[in-house]
Amino acid sequence: MKDVAPIIILIVGFQIFVLKKPIPNLKKVILGSILVIVGLTLFLLGLERALFPVGNLMAEQLSNPEFIKKHYHNPESWLAYYWIYLFAAMIGFATTIAEPSLIAVAIKANEVSGGTIKKWGLRIVVAVGVALALALGTFRIVTGTPLYLYILVGYIIVIIQTIFAPKKIIALAYDSGGVTTSTVTVPIVAALGLGLSGVVPGRNPAIDGFGLIAFASLFPIITVLAYAQIMELLNKKKK
Repeated sequence: MKDVAPIIILIVGFQIFVLKKPIPNLKKVILGSILVIVGLTLFLLGLERALFPVGNLMAEQLSNPEFIKKHYHNPESWLAYYWIYLFAAMIGFATTIAEPSLIAVAIKANEVSGGTIKKWGLRIVVAVGVALALALGTFRIVTGTPLYLYILVGYIIVIIQTIFAPKKIIALAYDSGGVTTSTVTVPIVAALGLGLSGVVPGRNPAIDGFGLIAFASLFPIITVLAYAQIMELLNKKKK
C-alpha cells in the first residue's frame, strides 16, 4: 500500500487540484487500485518464495565442484562452467519470451508499422539478444573481468550501428533494451548472478553478483539493430 500510495496521490491530486474535475469511473479506479495492491503483494511473495530461490539453486548446482569434475577435466578453467553459460542463455531467452512488457511493445510496434514489424519476430530477436547477454555476463562473473569493459565496448557497437541502421527502427531498438529487463526477467537474472558469484571461488556477490541486468538491457539493442540492418541489406540485394 505504501508503494502504490504515491501514484494514487499524484493522479488524484492532479485530477482534483490541477484539472479541477471529478475522477471519471471512480468505482473502477478504486477496484483497479485494490487489484494492483493485491497483485503486487502476490508478485513480491512469489519472488521471495520461488524465483529468487530457484535462480540461486540452479547457479549453485551447476557450479558445484563435483558436478563440474564430472563434465570437465580442469575445474579451474572458465570452460568448466559451460553448463552455466548454456543455462543462462536458455533462461534469458525463455524469460524474455514471457516478458509482458515486451509483448505489449511488440503488439504496438506491429500496429504502428502496419504489420511490417512482426510481433513474434521482434520478441525472438530481443530474446536472442538477452540469451547472448546472459551467457557473456556469466562468463564475466566466472572470469572476474571488469564490467565496464564489456559495457563500454557494447555501447561503442551500439553507437556505430545507430549511425548505419534504418532510422525507423532505432527508437524501437533502444526501447526493446529497456522493456526486456522487467517483471519476469529481472528477478531470475539477479538471483542467477548473485547465486553464481556466491559459489565461484574468489568472487564477491556485492561486487561481481550484479551487472547481468546491464547486459540484458544492452544486447537486445544490438540484436534488433543488427536484424534491421541485415533485412535492409537483403531487401537491397533483392532489388
